Amino acid sequence: MNLQDFEAQYREAMAETLNELQTAVLLLAQVQQQISKVGSSVQNISEHVEEFIVNQKAE
Repeated sequence: MNLQDFEAQYREAMAETLNELQTAVLLLAQVQQQISKVGSSVQNISEHVEEFIVNQKAE
């Protein structure tokens, strides 16, 4: 393998690896957003249940 072949393989491997890293970062951002949505839903449900319990006890 000569230097030009080595350089071409290196650049191709780096480009592919950087693309994979970028994809992983984007997926992580989506997962973080989904976790935040789920957390908000759990909090909302909890508030409604607590309110229902208080109302039931008041009756």
